[in-house]
Amino acid sequence: MKITILYGTETGNTEMLSEDLESEFGSDHEIEVKNLSDVAPEDLDLTVFHVFLCSSYGDGELPASAKPFAEALGASDTDLSGLRFAIFGLGDSDYETFGHGSEQLADMLVKHKAEQVGPRLIHDAQGGDLAEDLAFPWFEERVAEVEALSDAA
Repeated sequence: MKITILYGTETGNTEMLSEDLESEFGSDHEIEVKNLSDVAPEDLDLTVFHVFLCSSYGDGELPASAKPFAEALGASDTDLSGLRFAIFGLGDSDYETFGHGSEQLADMLVKHKAEQVGPRLIHDAQGGDLAEDLAFPWFEERVAEVEALSDAA
């Protein structure tokens, strides 16, 4: 399956997790990893499954590398009908705005008619799990869901 992993990061954690996902699942799927700062909404390939990884920054804001994409999407009337995506967040539950960055991004995508596959999962920096301990099984489940949806179509 063709999968594009798009990450929004402030400190590099989501970039590292994106690369970990590519290393873990790249032999089974055709995976491309991109920084959201390098992507325009109208360039998203609707035939590819998109996995977004996004942290939160400051008061629940999008991280620096996700802002240009979000601003462009917010200012456009891009129709993302047919785009299937999953979203994984990274955050810190010590903050009231835990996970708001990934939530904002998911809401924007859905507003533009993209279809979210499965639940948004958020890794908590205060928890005992490593991000990949949560992301790897979550990723496998989302891919299986998309494959099932594609087989049913």
